Amino acid sequence: MTKRGIIAELKKNRVLYGMLLPAILFYLVLSYLPMTGLVVAFKQFRYDKGLFMSPWIGTRNFDFFFLSGKAWIIVKNTVLYNAAFIITGIVLQILIAVILAELGGKYVKKLIQTTLLFPYFISWVIVGIMAYNLLNFEFGSVNTLLKALGLEPVDFYNREGFWKYILVFFNNWKSVGFGSLVYFSVIVGIDPSIKEAAEIDGANIFQRIRRITLPSLTPATIILTLLAIGNIFRGNFDLFYQLIGNNGILFDATDVIDTYVFRSLIKSSDIGMSAAAGLFQSVMCFVVIMVTNYFVKKTNPDYSLF
Repeated sequence: MTKRGIIAELKKNRVLYGMLLPAILFYLVLSYLPMTGLVVAFKQFRYDKGLFMSPWIGTRNFDFFFLSGKAWIIVKNTVLYNAAFIITGIVLQILIAVILAELGGKYVKKLIQTTLLFPYFISWVIVGIMAYNLLNFEFGSVNTLLKALGLEPVDFYNREGFWKYILVFFNNWKSVGFGSLVYFSVIVGIDPSIKEAAEIDGANIFQRIRRITLPSLTPATIILTLLAIGNIFRGNFDLFYQLIGNNGILFDATDVIDTYVFRSLIKSSDIGMSAAAGLFQSVMCFVVIMVTNYFVKKTNPDYSLF
């Protein structure tokens, strides 16, 4: 398009571009301009010299992470926890959306939706307190119940084996209600005549779900999965920090990149190290989403992000 063509296009649709301008400025100021700060990952940041005058040190800021001896464990925890969150979250969200769509009572649907959505608005700080009151060895609700049943109490905060299940549970408990709304909206948008025709042909509820509902959810499922995979190297800091805190006994089983970097930054106050870790996460997330999107595009171009 020529310069004159661009000007004519802007004049023709100036109202639409004016409406788009706040969003462009938002991402420009808060997402793109701050990317210049990535240079700190390769510098020894000094407050007196500022961002661009601080001395270059190459890749030494990455050494604290890759030479710490814990890089593999932390990266593995981050990826596996996120994979578990994605898989269990999608399954539960689709299951809840399908059940809600098949329920008959309008008020029952609204009650269930409200109940499931409520945890989404609860702070992770409150969730951490709830978890502590449930799992505390001395007075937690779970151990109180076990004692009442004549069973031995479990010291959850000193046994790391339980936490891969506990973290997945609380993550899904908090997010599954909100995520199910997306799938529910897709199901509501399915042409009712298709289901009516299937019902007339003798299809039962399970056959309708299998042949109509689930295939209709496939595009949304793939797109949401791709978006989630794009953050697979980023741990949910609030979840892990509020539930685990500084309990070193559980670090090997629950530590993710974000919590490890946070503790390292608190101890050393080295901004360059945190910038290096953030850059590593961003690059790995970019590689993963590009590779995944490539294979999706090869299989079915309509389901790819770009």
